[in-house]
Amino acid sequence: MTSLLELKQYIKRFYIRYEAYISYIWKFLLALITILMINSKLGYMEALTNMAIIMMASLLCAILPPNFIVFMAALFTVGHLYSLAIECALIACIIFLLMFLLYFRFSPKDTLAVLLTPLFFMMHIPYVMPLAMGLLGNPFSVVSVSFGLVIAFMLNYFSANATSFGSEGVQEAANEFQSIISGIIGNKTMVVMIAAFAVALIVVYIIRRASVDHSWKIAIAAGSIALMIALLVGSLAAETDISIPGVILGTVISAALMLVVEFFAFNLDYNRTEKVQFEDDEYYYYVKAVPKVTVSTPERKVKKINRTSKQQR
Repeated sequence: MTSLLELKQYIKRFYIRYEAYISYIWKFLLALITILMINSKLGYMEALTNMAIIMMASLLCAILPPNFIVFMAALFTVGHLYSLAIECALIACIIFLLMFLLYFRFSPKDTLAVLLTPLFFMMHIPYVMPLAMGLLGNPFSVVSVSFGLVIAFMLNYFSANATSFGSEGVQEAANEFQSIISGIIGNKTMVVMIAAFAVALIVVYIIRRASVDHSWKIAIAAGSIALMIALLVGSLAAETDISIPGVILGTVISAALMLVVEFFAFNLDYNRTEKVQFEDDEYYYYVKAVPKVTVSTPERKVKKINRTSKQQR
């Protein structure tokens, strides 16, 4: 445990020292991975699959605010769908417009939730996001996670049904437009997952805010159980094809990852808990103070030895 705490301190110091450079690097990598994921799922506009374009877009995202990555991902998605069918691009524009209006209104700082939810969805462990945002976010993070799920299902839908798009004629285009809306918005699996993720996120948030020992660990366990129950009940009620064994395995893996997050973000020493009571002219205050687990890391000292003696001949 001591070695892990020392590693945590080293990582913290390293991040503080090189925070500016690390910020550029993680934004570049996140933008690059997001664009590559979009190109792998869609990839209908050849110009947007050019590696030079991808690298320039990722570098631009690295030097701009994180929310620009979401905007760039939307541009690549709409561009590919425009090459597929204008109806697809129009529906994607409507979804992204709604997302930007609600996202920037309620949770503008949850850029990672919007981008990582589709990425974890492609990795078959999207259950990380409601647990993570319940621990690190707020109740409005439900908006960001929900739109991340909508984007993931939208990409899957367009990728799986690409051959059925591109009809000619006004009537055929209208029918295709309605079919696309029904295929995305009417997806029962997506609706069940959004509802279950919202329940789990709120449960985690409420418990981790409670003044009880090991609140984060309890929140992770309760949120994981709530997530599995909500998905099971929703799947049975809506008759979806959600894999229950996959849900259980994915939730267990997600909970394990959240324990790692808890160690780095909220590792407290409950054995040294102090309760303080004081008052002023209007109130009595009862304060519970729990110190963080810390360990002093050994300082490395480098001794320089200068040789000034000269060899005599």
